[in-house]
Amino acid sequence: MSERVPVAAVAALGVTQITGYGTLYYSFSILAPDMARHFDWPAEWVFGALSVALLVGGLTAPWLGALFDRIGAGRAMTIGSAAAAAALVACAFAPGKISYVLALIAIEVSANLVQYGAAFALLVQLRPEAARRSITYLTLIAGFASTIFWPITAALHALLSWQNVYLVFAALNLLVCLPIHAWLSHGSALRKTSAATALPRIEGILPPEFRRGSFALMVLGFSMMSLVSAAILVHMVPLLSGLGLGAAAALVGTVFGPSQVLSRLINMLLGRNLQALHLALIAATLIPGGVLILLLSAPSLSGAIAFSVIFGMGNGLLSIVTGTLPLALFGSDGYGKLQGKMMAARLILSALAPFIFAFAMARIGIALSLGVFIGLGAFAMVAFAGIGWRLKRQLISSEERGTSSTGK
Repeated sequence: MSERVPVAAVAALGVTQITGYGTLYYSFSILAPDMARHFDWPAEWVFGALSVALLVGGLTAPWLGALFDRIGAGRAMTIGSAAAAAALVACAFAPGKISYVLALIAIEVSANLVQYGAAFALLVQLRPEAARRSITYLTLIAGFASTIFWPITAALHALLSWQNVYLVFAALNLLVCLPIHAWLSHGSALRKTSAATALPRIEGILPPEFRRGSFALMVLGFSMMSLVSAAILVHMVPLLSGLGLGAAAALVGTVFGPSQVLSRLINMLLGRNLQALHLALIAATLIPGGVLILLLSAPSLSGAIAFSVIFGMGNGLLSIVTGTLPLALFGSDGYGKLQGKMMAARLILSALAPFIFAFAMARIGIALSLGVFIGLGAFAMVAFAGIGWRLKRQLISSEERGTSSTGK
C-alpha cells in the first residue's frame, strides 16, 4: 500500500490554514482594542464576546464533524470559506453590539469548517494510508500562521480601521481559500484518489469493546491539555509580569512560536516510527511540565525561556496528535464525526479557560493557580496512560486466547 503524501493537497491546505487561523483567530487580539472603542465597551467585554462565540462554536462541532463524513470535508470547507467571508463582512458592518456578537459567533462556527478539524478529515479522506504524515507536514506549515498574520494584521491596522481589515480578510477567504477548497473537493487531486471504487481504509488498533472508554479517556486528555494551553496563552504577559518578569515578557513570548514549529519539525524528521499514543504522552508531559518549570524558577529569565520552549513544543505536538491519535485508535471510518465530538469538548474548555484562570488568579493568587492547572494538565498524562493500559490488556487477552486455542 502506497504511503505517498499528497504534496499538492498538503501545500494548498497549508495556505488555507495559515489564512484561516490568521484571519479568523490570531488577528482578533490586535483588532480587539479598536473594536472596544468603536462599540464603547471595556476591552474585557470584547474578549468575553469572543469567549461566547468560541463556546457556541464548540457546541456546533459534533454536527459539523458528522457533516465532514456525510458530504465530504472538501465540500464542507468550500462552504466554510464562503461562510467565513460573509461572517467577516457582517462583523465589519455590524451596527450595534448584539449584531457584532452574532457576527462573532458566525465567524467561530465557520472557523470550525475550515481549520484543523476539517483539514485533518480531508487528508484522511484523500489518502488514509498517508494521513499521519500528511497531518504532520500540514501542522508544520500552518505553525507559521501567527508569525505571518500578527505583523500583517498590525501593518494593515496601521493604515485601515478594524472594519476595513476584516473586509480585506473576507476577500482573502473568498478569493484564496474558497477556490483551493473547491479544487480539493472537485478537482484533480480528489479525482485521482477516488478513481478506485473503494479507498484504502485504516483499521483502528482498538477492538469495539474498548472503544467507548478509550474515547472518553482521549477526550479527557485532549481537553485538559487544551484547558491549560488556552489559559496560559491568553494570560501569558500578565502572568509573567505577576511573577516578576514584566520587562522580559515579550522576549519569552517570542520563543513560543518557533518552539511549536521546532517540535513538529523534529517529529517529522525523527518520529516516523513513534506511535501516536506515545507522542500524545510526550505532549501531555511537556505542557504541564513547562508550566511547572515556570512556577519553580520564577523570576528567573532562563527558567521562563525554558518554560516557553517546553510549553511551546508541547503545544506543537498537541496539534499533531489531535489528528493522528483518533486515526490510530479508531481508524478512518467515521473519522470526521470523531473529530467533531472531540473538537466540541476542546473548544468549550478553551473558551472557558481564560475566565477560569483569571478568576483563580484573583482568588487564590498566581502560584496556587499555576499549581491547580499543572494538576489538571497531569490528568492528561493519566488519561493517555489509561489508554495504553487498555491496549496492554487487549494484547494480554489476545495472547491468552491464542495460548488456549493452541493448548486445545
